[in-house]
Amino acid sequence: MAITTDLIREKLIAEIGAVHVDVEDTSPNRCAASFKVLVVSPQFEGKPLLQRHRMVNTCLAEELKEIHAFEQKTLTPEQWEKQKAQ
Repeated sequence: MAITTDLIREKLIAEIGAVHVDVEDTSPNRCAASFKVLVVSPQFEGKPLLQRHRMVNTCLAEELKEIHAFEQKTLTPEQWEKQKAQ
């Protein structure tokens, strides 16, 4: 199965309860080998950064076997609202 931005977005929404997900294919030729994601989820509340990233990595474990580079930013809804206001 091909890894797409939509597949990544849908999994994060379904499994982590993300309320906002931005997924960008950062591969030079958009070959789905490199992705950058922003994930906003209330499930991140009270969790340190490493635990948030582990949650995302666990959710996308199968996909990460085929992805060469994966950059993620994980925020709570409150952090997301503060960042948007800046």
